[in-house]
Amino acid sequence: MTAKTCLILDIGSGTQDVLLYQEGLELENCPKFILPSPARTVAARIRELTALGRDIYLHGQNMGGGFWRAVKAHQDAGLKVFAHPDAALALGDDLDQVRGHGIDITSVPPLSASQVLLTDFDPGFWRGLLQHAGLSQPDLVLACVQDHGFHPGKSNRISRFAYWERFMNEDGGDLSRLLYADPPEEMTRLQCLRRSIGVGLVADTGSAALLGALFDPGVERTAATDGVLVLNVGNSHTIAFLVLGRHVLGVYEHHTGHLDETKLLDHLARFRRGELDNQEVFDDGGHGCVTVADLPDGFRRIVVLGPRRALLADAKVEFLAPGGDMMLAGCFGLLKGWREAGW
Repeated sequence: MTAKTCLILDIGSGTQDVLLYQEGLELENCPKFILPSPARTVAARIRELTALGRDIYLHGQNMGGGFWRAVKAHQDAGLKVFAHPDAALALGDDLDQVRGHGIDITSVPPLSASQVLLTDFDPGFWRGLLQHAGLSQPDLVLACVQDHGFHPGKSNRISRFAYWERFMNEDGGDLSRLLYADPPEEMTRLQCLRRSIGVGLVADTGSAALLGALFDPGVERTAATDGVLVLNVGNSHTIAFLVLGRHVLGVYEHHTGHLDETKLLDHLARFRRGELDNQEVFDDGGHGCVTVADLPDGFRRIVVLGPRRALLADAKVEFLAPGGDMMLAGCFGLLKGWREAGW
């Protein structure tokens, strides 16, 4: 579709990085925002209500669960936490386990509790912010979040990496399959996000980072000939891709807090040779590693994105700034994916 104004959001655990793309404007002149993530905003609101001594009722829908510590601190203060069944999914796939943490799940809001809205995308917030800033309302929204998938009773590390294995095995690692008008059924957080944004497309944050690196013409040229290793060192997760042409030939994902420079460089060296074992990554606290069976030689160029990229400050890697702004790499990736989809 043709869109004159497109609101593009990369919603992470620490920040949400936003580009208001306006047709006819140079990217450098399009409005940009780096705001606290929705999960951080929810955590801040819960802490306010803890200080006021108020019970809370979580309502809304599945979203990033980075406010768990605030919920626990609220309970430790002797205050009650209630949650609507839909909102409770932000705290875990298994609602019995959520109840086991002392959360009272009910569809009826207690009169004594202050309500806290859970959502990755609040249309009213964005309408208000853009209106007060004197900016155009969007014709289209593109957004990404990290989704572990809905798999009650299973490790979310296993379930999340199963997503990448399916992308490799069933979609052939095709870059054109990374954005969704209709996300996979098990990707419940993406499903909620898709419903919230209205007209638009959604993707995983890892996919957006990958496409963001390829937004750089030089990186895309290297991918087309020799292959490139794209690494995104996020606040919570680190993810890497082996890209050759228009296909992903390998995916590696770990938790950033478990990595230092030495370990990460060792993992990446073996990953690009197809020698890093999936079980080794999982046993180390990560999600996993998968590569195609006949991985070609190459991928010597390593390009790095992400807010924690300083982890490799002394390594022989390249720090990218697609579109002139590293923090908006995911937004530029979504923009690239949308343009190429011709949607």
